[in-house]
Amino acid sequence: MPPRSSKRDRSRVAVREAVKQAGGLEAPRPVKTPRGSDPFTGELRRREVLPLLVLHLISEGPSYGNQLMEQIAGLTEGVLSVNPNTMYPLLRRLEEEGLIEGQWEHPERRTRRFYSLTKAGRKEHRRLLEEVRPFLDSVGRSIDEIVREVYG
Repeated sequence: MPPRSSKRDRSRVAVREAVKQAGGLEAPRPVKTPRGSDPFTGELRRREVLPLLVLHLISEGPSYGNQLMEQIAGLTEGVLSVNPNTMYPLLRRLEEEGLIEGQWEHPERRTRRFYSLTKAGRKEHRRLLEEVRPFLDSVGRSIDEIVREVYG
């Protein structure tokens, strides 16, 4: 015997059908947050905060992946921790886009790969500074408001 659908499920189907008939559009499906996903840090990642941080830190001098992960964790007091599965694909993408260039510390042994900002990377860094600032200001105001509400 197939499982019975809930009243909510039937309602969602009915709404989708009504939207389709009314305007030929598909109603948006609800967004499911993956288990264990943090909406706060997920939004930081989505808003290009991580590429901004990486470009910023590299602009201060050549850096390698583990060093960047440690600096970001320290800078954000662990709120934004970056693992190698996030950092290294980002570094490869930034390098492919010509925003950074990497050189092996010891090319014959392929030890650490130090990244430096390119001219295009400096330009992208400036663009991200302008684009991300309103979001970061909004996050700061929201956190201040939560602290005022909860702690007086």
